[in-house]
Amino acid sequence: METLRLIVVSMRPQQWAKNVLVFAAVVFSGRFLDVDALLASLLCFASFCLVSGAIYIFNDIVDRESDRLHPLKKARPIASGELSVGAASVAAMVAALAGLAVALYVSFAFADASILIFVVVLVYLLLQIAYTLLLKHLVILDVMTLSAGFVLRVLAGGVAIDAQLSYWAIICTILLALFMGFGKRRHEILLLNDAAISHRRSLGEYSPYFLDQMIAVTTASTVVAYALYTMSSEVIEKLGTDKLIVTLPFVIYGIFRYLYLVHRKDVAGDPTRALLTDPPLMVSVVLWFITVIILLYFEPR
Repeated sequence: METLRLIVVSMRPQQWAKNVLVFAAVVFSGRFLDVDALLASLLCFASFCLVSGAIYIFNDIVDRESDRLHPLKKARPIASGELSVGAASVAAMVAALAGLAVALYVSFAFADASILIFVVVLVYLLLQIAYTLLLKHLVILDVMTLSAGFVLRVLAGGVAIDAQLSYWAIICTILLALFMGFGKRRHEILLLNDAAISHRRSLGEYSPYFLDQMIAVTTASTVVAYALYTMSSEVIEKLGTDKLIVTLPFVIYGIFRYLYLVHRKDVAGDPTRALLTDPPLMVSVVLWFITVIILLYFEPR
């Protein structure tokens, strides 16, 4: 049982919150109350949880030596030696295959789904393997790869229910992911100082000034892109409301709040942890979601 617990810890279930992006399609397509669409999205979410959990284990196996130099990551089961590499390897393979099997099931079990859902999940798996082995050591490409992972989650959610996604929604996802990715790199440099390059080669190529410039660009771009998304005639016609712009203040506050957390040593190295442990940020996200649901599903037409 202890080995199983350590495997679950290594799969980092707290990080699975990122996979809620698969629900973007079912919410913004107006099918959140459609049982079949919601079930397909839930299974898609489960597929990504299993596959991403497998990747986290694989990453910890590959990085176990460098993780021992990190003030926080050294406590992970594989880096600390509590979980053997052999047991972790088997668990990663089982989780990855199970995740792909769930994606394959969705493609056949639901009329609106297609084999593309399996393809998207497989591409995500291969991309994350490439990231772990190579891409995370390449400056800028490391953050762009992480951003691509977020986009694939959104695309998978759309494919699972055969919903056409707005280009603006995809652009917003890319920019928000880049913003959080550069923020995470900024925090890692702040936390690790001179040991940053020992933990990851690409961190030696970044400087706080450069990252601040990238964060500034992606911050402004994300806010503008979301504002344009809410005012797009295509989106207004598709969603049946022109009032989505009222959610913009929640987005602006959430982005600025995360930007504030980036410059603190105790939180923003992990965007998911920041979201789940910072009350102001959490409240802004919840209020944004509630407002979106009211506008899309309960506003008089």
